[in-house]
Amino acid sequence: MFKNIAVPFDLAHPEKQVKAVNAAADLAKHYGSSLTLVGVTTNTPSSTAHTPEEYAEKLNGFAAAQSEKYGVTFQAHSAVSVDVAVDLEKKLNKAIHEIGADLIVMASHEPGFRDFLFRSHSGNLATHTDLSVMIVR
Repeated sequence: MFKNIAVPFDLAHPEKQVKAVNAAADLAKHYGSSLTLVGVTTNTPSSTAHTPEEYAEKLNGFAAAQSEKYGVTFQAHSAVSVDVAVDLEKKLNKAIHEIGADLIVMASHEPGFRDFLFRSHSGNLATHTDLSVMIVR
């Protein structure tokens, strides 16, 4: 049913995305799908990585660790943004289409007061993409 599953991933908060990664791995096993962790980084130094190349290396390393943990192959794909806070969803959507994904499995946080005023990243991406999106809390 699904051939290529994309998992938007934030290296700064891996502990908050465990359920989404687990769900994606289970779906990939069930459908024989490929899996790709998709991350967006800035072109300036951050607490996660000093350069986009370092970010890509870390994302590849995390993907390799998840491949070993779950017994399915995770690939990694990173994109660079001038301002991640402003264009995260646009960069994710573009990167996910570049890899040819047909399903997005994405983590989301528990809704709070802010969510009555603004959409979450996952809600915003789900609204603005033509792909199927599974949001995992």
